[in-house]
This record gives sequence, structure tokens and C-alpha cells, in this order.
Amino acid sequence: MKKIYQSIILFIAVFSLAGIASCSKEDAANGGEPRIKYIRVTNPEAADSLLTAAGQGSLIAIVGENLGAAKEIWFNDQKAVLTPTYITDETILVSVPSKVPTEITNSMRIVFSGGRTLEHSVKLQISKPENKSMTSEYVLDGDVATIKGNYFYEPLSVTFPGGVTGELEAVKDDEIQVRVPAGAQPGQITIKTNFGETKSNFWFRDNRNIYISSDPFSGWWNESFVVTDPGPGDPPAINGNYIRVTKAIGSWSWIEVAGGPANAMGEISKNIPDEAILKPENYYLKFEVNTLKPYNANAIMLNVGLTGENNNGYAWMPPIDTQGKWQTITIPFDEVTKSYKTKLTVSKDGYWARVVFSGAGDLDCDMAFDNFRVVPKVIKD
Repeated sequence: MKKIYQSIILFIAVFSLAGIASCSKEDAANGGEPRIKYIRVTNPEAADSLLTAAGQGSLIAIVGENLGAAKEIWFNDQKAVLTPTYITDETILVSVPSKVPTEITNSMRIVFSGGRTLEHSVKLQISKPENKSMTSEYVLDGDVATIKGNYFYEPLSVTFPGGVTGELEAVKDDEIQVRVPAGAQPGQITIKTNFGETKSNFWFRDNRNIYISSDPFSGWWNESFVVTDPGPGDPPAINGNYIRVTKAIGSWSWIEVAGGPANAMGEISKNIPDEAILKPENYYLKFEVNTLKPYNANAIMLNVGLTGENNNGYAWMPPIDTQGKWQTITIPFDEVTKSYKTKLTVSKDGYWARVVFSGAGDLDCDMAFDNFRVVPKVIKD
């Protein structure tokens, strides 16, 4: 952010000095009338880049004469926010509004004190949708999924893997609520507007690289925590069996929830990609959690990708309260691996895994877990 402001200040200084040297005679000849010469990007290193089109939210420099009395700037039918310190007679720095216009005229209009106006042709480049994340990547058919992102401009459609389209429940610029249609499959979600379409950089019902699933139970600890047939009061199953811990957990107690060595976990222990071990910075650790009571004390220690037992693990800390709904947790995998004192090495025989409650504070625990997985940050085409 500091670098951006330095660039802005430098840009203003460069053009102000240029204006003092070259514009005084022109101003006199122009009779004090405002005039736009051109529009530039604000990066001084790209000072020769003139613009005829501007993207939503982009910072631009309007260069001209007698611009100091500008009070309003409109792009199409959207009003921009002006900062007085970024206005001189020779330049105006302004960000193009991010909100999509109702009426697109591809023009910019400057309103000056006294009511004088000046129009200039500027084409607005409207962004295609950004499909960033889901509150929960696992949602059952018929339930409502929440997708987070940007530039969600109606009319739009949400297509789930399997080629089925969801029914829209609510749409904001940065959030969509959509009912999951029957026949939805695991994979990327596509969002389409009049301005383009994008696939999600995550998988809906992500079944990649799961290393703890409880389908069936494997490992050393607490098969009794596994829910195989949810009853009244249980969270709904989102991907087969899941883990539910309902007990009082004392401060600094040691409650092993799931996991064990590779030979106890079985083939699922081999699901972590070699690249995740070699380049953990390119991966996320994800899982789904459902808190029927708030997770507001203690800590959850996570081990994954180790070739042997190691009591040093990543501490996933409170608070979180999903209020009885499933939610996807996303943790950069390199943050997890940096907590180990052992360097990761690739193993063809699989990996140790463990989920343990151990931390400060007494916890009245009622939490469910599912789908522990290590997945790429970027989906390659």
C-alpha cells in the first residue's frame, strides 16, 4: 500500500511540474475552459500508456487544463469518489467505480463548481465474475449453497459439475445463494454473466486427496466418534460417515480424535500428492466442520504428511461457531508444515495423520468433522 501511495505522489509531482512548464500559455489561449488532453495509467513506469478504456476499480489519471474546480466525476451513470488532494488544474486521479452501471454510455462526465460539465469518451471494461470460495464446499441436493466472489451481475447462471444449473435464491455483487440441483457432481462450478464466465478455483464436494474420511473408519483412535447413521439431533451426512466429538474437554488434556500411522490408516494414507510434500506452499489443508456448540476454548492439533509420530503439530485455534451448519476450513498447507520440527519427505508407503484436542481452556465440545484433505491452491487447466 505504501508503494502505491508513493507512485501516486510521484505521478502527481511529475505532471504538476510538466503542467507548470507547458500549460500556462495554453491556459491563456484556452480562456480558462477545462479541457481533457488524454487519460493515463497511474504507474510512472508506464507513463506512455494512454487509455481509451478503463476497468472497474482501476486508478486512472485524467490529464488536461483547468481541471481544479472538478466536483463530481461520473462514469456512465455511476458517480466516482473524488479526493481533493488528488485534483490539480492539470491532473485528476480517480478510481473508476466498481459497481456496474445500469446504463452504459461509455462516457465520462466531469461536473465543475458553477455547473459547467465536460464529457469524454471512455469505454468501461466490465469484469467477468470472480468465483472465489464457498462457505461450505459440501452442500446436499436441494439445500442452498453460498458462493463468495465479485462481479456477480445479473442476469447470471450457476452451473454445477454434471451440467446441471442451480436455482438462484439471492444475488449480491460479492455473494450468490443458489439451491443445489439434483444430479450435481464433484468438480468446478461455472458462473456466467453477460460479461463473461469463470470456473471456480475450488471443487464443489471436493473428493480429492482425502486422508481422513471415516469411510470406513481406519486408524488407531476413537472409532466411537464416527457417525454412520445420523439420527435426530445429528448433523446431516455430507459425504458418508463423519466424526462427532461430544464431551467436556479439560484444559491441556490430550484427546486423540482420529488418525494414526500409515499402516493403520490404510490406502487412504497415500492420498497426499508428492508435490504437496515437496512444495507445500502450493497447497491447502481443508476440512469441513460443524459446531453444534461454539468452539471457544482449547485447540486442535493437526498432523498430516509426516512419515512418523510427531507431537509437534499445527494448532487450529478457536473461536468459530458455525451454528449447526457445515463449513469448509481452509489453511495454507505450508503454515501447517512449518509447525513441524521434522522435514517432510516423500513416502510411497503413505503418511502419518492425527487430529488431537490439546490446548488452554475448558471446552464444552460438540463438533463434527469430515473430509480432511490436501488440495492444490490453483486448479490447472
